[in-house]
Amino acid sequence: MSFFHFTVPFLVLLGILIFVHELGHFLVAKRLGVRVLKFSLGFGPTLVGTKRAETEYVISAIPLGGYVKLHGEDPEEELPPEEGRVSFSARPVSHRLSIVAAGPLMNFVLAVIVFGLLSLFGSPVLQAVVGEVSPDMPAAAAGLRPGDRVVAVGDAPVGSWEEMAEAIAGSGGAAEIALGVERDGELLTISVVPTRRTSRNLLGEVVERPMIGIAPSGDVEIHRYPVWAAPWVGLRETARWTSLTVEVLAKMIVGRVSPRNLGGPIAIAQMAGETARAGFVSFLFLVAVLSVNLAVLNLLPIPILDGGHLLFFGIEAVRGKPVSVRNREVAQQVGLMILLMLMAYVMYNDVARLVTG
Repeated sequence: MSFFHFTVPFLVLLGILIFVHELGHFLVAKRLGVRVLKFSLGFGPTLVGTKRAETEYVISAIPLGGYVKLHGEDPEEELPPEEGRVSFSARPVSHRLSIVAAGPLMNFVLAVIVFGLLSLFGSPVLQAVVGEVSPDMPAAAAGLRPGDRVVAVGDAPVGSWEEMAEAIAGSGGAAEIALGVERDGELLTISVVPTRRTSRNLLGEVVERPMIGIAPSGDVEIHRYPVWAAPWVGLRETARWTSLTVEVLAKMIVGRVSPRNLGGPIAIAQMAGETARAGFVSFLFLVAVLSVNLAVLNLLPIPILDGGHLLFFGIEAVRGKPVSVRNREVAQQVGLMILLMLMAYVMYNDVARLVTG
């Protein structure tokens, strides 16, 4: 794939995520009466821009982010008394919390909307149809055959391979379980005792889980939800991906998941290009997933990120007075160093993947 086919989807993807994020800050600031001086997609030199009323709208040269510049963001800036009502730092702490939190919140909202829309297009569901049966494993001993469709595990009906695998894993592997199996139009009950084996999950962790020794046939069905269910599906999928993102970050911190799984701009550009080539639905799915990632990462309590600002304003709300400017400056310098080190690391990961293939 050419550079052009990666670049355009990458810029579109980043543009959507950044615009929605900054739009959250912008809308809430305007709603609360805070003057917005600049709305920028990107950093650095201005490529194009226009000014309307009190706000300058620009697209800048470096697309890896964006910002909304608010009047009176610097608490040490001296402003005329008549401008205090439109100054960010002069607003109640609840207003400042709302403005900062609106960015990540809008990314969650975008994910809910996109996941809801995707539910109307339909998603492929891997069917619980046996493709292979491993010899010397419980399934082979119990008499399961390729082509068998598992319709129940114990008393619980299953409609997909994922549901079946979760039900078997939930059995603990110590007791016999009854599988409802459809074979040649007949419904059979086959008893099997799972055995515990170690394997690697999607995060690369070595886990021990009950297994019976079968692999899927690859049969899929397209599952479409009705329009009335789309909002619920959007909320459910956003919550699921948020939970997964938090889990991965937590496991990286404690060392259970390798940070080598982290990707930077090059990895995102590759994913954007590949999903764009796969089709509009695949690209929308990537938008939703990365929107959740962006929201969660921005809520981390690292100074210079939204989460760091929320931490400072939360401390102010509890103490009744703001954190000193000196302490905030030191914390933001530390936060900037952390972000620069993280960016350098993910760029190293990206280059290493390119070199090693």
